[in-house]
Amino acid sequence: MKKLVAFDLDGTLALSKQALKDDMAETLADLLGVADVAVISGGDWPQFDKQVASRLPARADLSRLWLMPTTGTKLYTHQDGAWTAVYAELFDEAEKKKIIDAFGEALDATGFTPEKTWGERIEDRGSQITFSALGQEAPLEAKEHWDPDFAKRKVIQADLRQRLPGLAINMGGATSIDITREGVDKGYGLRKLAEASGFALDEMLFLGDAIFPGGNDYPAKEAGVDTVKVRDPQETISVVTAIVACQK
Repeated sequence: MKKLVAFDLDGTLALSKQALKDDMAETLADLLGVADVAVISGGDWPQFDKQVASRLPARADLSRLWLMPTTGTKLYTHQDGAWTAVYAELFDEAEKKKIIDAFGEALDATGFTPEKTWGERIEDRGSQITFSALGQEAPLEAKEHWDPDFAKRKVIQADLRQRLPGLAINMGGATSIDITREGVDKGYGLRKLAEASGFALDEMLFLGDAIFPGGNDYPAKEAGVDTVKVRDPQETISVVTAIVACQK
């Protein structure tokens, strides 16, 4: 049995930018009774709080929960009744400007400009710059139909890699591309988690919906962590329920 089970967020625990549903929240509470749990994703802390932390039932053992926003460049744990930042690795202003400028140039070059957007398309998350093709507030239905096979973002990703050598550029969520410092991906985040938690990588299991080359969950597999690819949150519940049952 693994000592820590780590998860991607959007597409794995919840629909894109949506809060955990009640059945998922209860399932995670069950899992926290038998193992430590980590969530690692591209969203920043406010999104994690909205989607995960605030949704867990009172019975959940929060002392065993590790929340890792912005692809693991931040880590939060629950201490003395509150969520506390353990570390945060931030871009400087020059790095941010270079990345934001490159997004505009890449979109012009590739021509992937949607007819309609909802909210800001580029978000500064401190340690990560995230591009959301349809905007940060896009409705879920529009997001699910824009790039379901990742084909559009793969073209943008390839262009950005030419413009931003030395940075990590990964696809995440339903319409987003996340940019972090070189070497920062979910494999990096899990290695940081191993240092902070004391659990070795071979004591972890990672579940995600984008465990394929180019997907932002794939680096977890490349890091040597055992992985399970899931289709959606409902399949995640099935996998986790089986894990918990094995411990009883």
